[in-house]
Amino acid sequence: MSLHSIALTLVPGVGDVLIRQLVSYCGSPEAVFTSPVAKLLRIPGIGEVTARAIRQPQVLLEAEGVMRQLEKLKVRALFYTDIDYPARLRGLYDAPALLYYSGAGDLNAPRTIGLVGTRQATDYGRRITDEIVQAMQPYGATVVSGLAYGIDIAAHRASLAHGLPTVAVMASGVDVIYPSQHQKTAHEMQLTGGLLTESRPGVKPDARLFPARNRIIAGLSDVVVVVEAAAKGGALITAEYANNYHREVLAVPGQLNQAFSLGCNKLIRENRAQIYTSPQDIIDAVRWSVEAASAGTTTGTRATSAPLPIDVTEEESQILALLRQHPDSHIDDLSWRSTIPMGQLAALLLNLEFQGFVRSLPGKKYQLV
Repeated sequence: MSLHSIALTLVPGVGDVLIRQLVSYCGSPEAVFTSPVAKLLRIPGIGEVTARAIRQPQVLLEAEGVMRQLEKLKVRALFYTDIDYPARLRGLYDAPALLYYSGAGDLNAPRTIGLVGTRQATDYGRRITDEIVQAMQPYGATVVSGLAYGIDIAAHRASLAHGLPTVAVMASGVDVIYPSQHQKTAHEMQLTGGLLTESRPGVKPDARLFPARNRIIAGLSDVVVVVEAAAKGGALITAEYANNYHREVLAVPGQLNQAFSLGCNKLIRENRAQIYTSPQDIIDAVRWSVEAASAGTTTGTRATSAPLPIDVTEEESQILALLRQHPDSHIDDLSWRSTIPMGQLAALLLNLEFQGFVRSLPGKKYQLV
């Protein structure tokens, strides 16, 4: 874990997008803290107050305290440039710059499914949740949810019962299990899955953290299934994020006029979710196959896996892969996604253009040839 990566998240007024901007222009988290104020002020979005806050020694001292907590708790800090950072999140415009993770599970598992719903789950909702999880066994899917009462905890416990890894995305520090009644389940999950959060240790649940937590659930998932939901609530927020991230979304229909069927029925009516009638609907939506699961490969994901040219450097390969995932990307977007400094990136893009792999477009955008 990097002291400077953690410190970036502790600078007042610096959020996830600005962190990427700083690293892109300076070249690394360490370089951000050694750059003169005059250089920082030339970075878009950085004003005098923020530039001077970055140079304050208290930020690094606070980061050292966080690192000591992480070592004591055996928690990993994953910066967005780290190899273990979830690849499904890395390319999202609002992805957390830093995540804290406790567990043995793979955050880059080949297949993932998000299961979310109301805290006031019915027997019907719990039964459907168990049905879905059990059907994911042949595909080895990792189940993602939020550790809350109701559908969330039903999804985690069904995963443990059926031998699937499960990851809880939390709206608190990894050492603050909420609700506390789920501590036993949270401990068991870490043996094959884990606990994930963007909040540093010791942070208690807060209302504003739950919608932010929901975006991570959506981003981590290949497909999100809303099992039961009221007309408003966190499950619908997760579905909205999933749609924005171009993930598949399904909703389980429920009885008309029942409070915790209103949200699912509304998603289906407004074509913001496919209707769930059986586990096969999920498999069809993401185009998974048992054969691919047995071979440990991924099918049906939206990112292409076509081979890259063999006569390019590792950094050039990274740029080509990003352009396949994000066609017509602006050079600024490519810079913060790749963490390659702007000047170096411009030279690499020019070389790729000479080789005939990419073409430049008006407005400093690039695409594959």
